[in-house]
Amino acid sequence: MAQSLAKEFTKGLWAEIPPFRLVLGLCPVLAVTKTVENGIGMGVATTFVLVFANLLISLLRNVIPSKVRIACYIVIIATFVTIVELVMQAYTYELFLKLGIFIPLIVVNCIVLGRAEAFASKNGPALSVADGLGIGIGFTLSLAALGAVREILGAGTITIWGGNPVFEMGPAFHPFAFMVEAPGAFVALGLMLAIMNLIGSK
Repeated sequence: MAQSLAKEFTKGLWAEIPPFRLVLGLCPVLAVTKTVENGIGMGVATTFVLVFANLLISLLRNVIPSKVRIACYIVIIATFVTIVELVMQAYTYELFLKLGIFIPLIVVNCIVLGRAEAFASKNGPALSVADGLGIGIGFTLSLAALGAVREILGAGTITIWGGNPVFEMGPAFHPFAFMVEAPGAFVALGLMLAIMNLIGSK
């Protein structure tokens, strides 16, 4: 059992890492990764929804009628997204404002719905939680990595909660402002996809 849990958890960290292997959930990946802070915030919110939606769907998988299963999954996912939204408004309001519409859009994120349909509806609670946690952490790491590349090249800094940079390139660095614009997101994602495929092929 422990081996199965470890397998389901670790697959989301490399073999099935959402943006770079499954190529899913690209809307928030491209939209919110101007900074590392935004990427981590979005990733943690999505991980919470993934874990608890997977758990509840797994527990109810034999009760939910197959003809209305997608509608039921969306209701369950929307419940946890609402919890995330309210908690963020209460405790991390500035981050909530930065992420904006992309928090409620977790409801229709194909990663979350895909894990519910492909995994949680067919497996037990422990495996489903491990799957959700692994995929969620992999998604968070992907967003943070992409945010770091864009923020360093586009602003010359890395800022995480508090407004004070934890990394700064120095006065001689000239920011490549293109990287924090929408086209820069596509370029950075494409380069990282190429690097992942190159490493994977070896």
